Amino acid sequence: QVQLVESGGGLVQPGGSLRLSCAASGFRFSNYAMNWYRQAPGTEREGVAGISSNGGSTSYADSVKGRFTISRDNAKNMVYLQMNSLKPEDTAVYYCRGAGTWGQGTQVTVSS
Repeated sequence: QVQLVESGGGLVQPGGSLRLSCAASGFRFSNYAMNWYRQAPGTEREGVAGISSNGGSTSYADSVKGRFTISRDNAKNMVYLQMNSLKPEDTAVYYCRGAGTWGQGTQVTVSS
């Protein structure tokens, strides 16, 4: 079955970095665009970044442009989100999405 499993979340101080990973299985990964979303308590889930099926095109929410980088490795069925210069407002559960499926999410907390 189609499955997405995120990892790499945690607690980090403001200005720090984290790298999220999403392992995909059960579908032809290289055929699908992939996206990262996030949801903070009491807010709607929002799109953070997206990447085309071959990795040639990326897009970002204005709030993370210049700080976050999405990438993928089609040989490993993996998608990544490198997050730098993290701010407290980046605190949220981060979700991977692709092939009509959501991962279970990974918590990112930015706090001193």
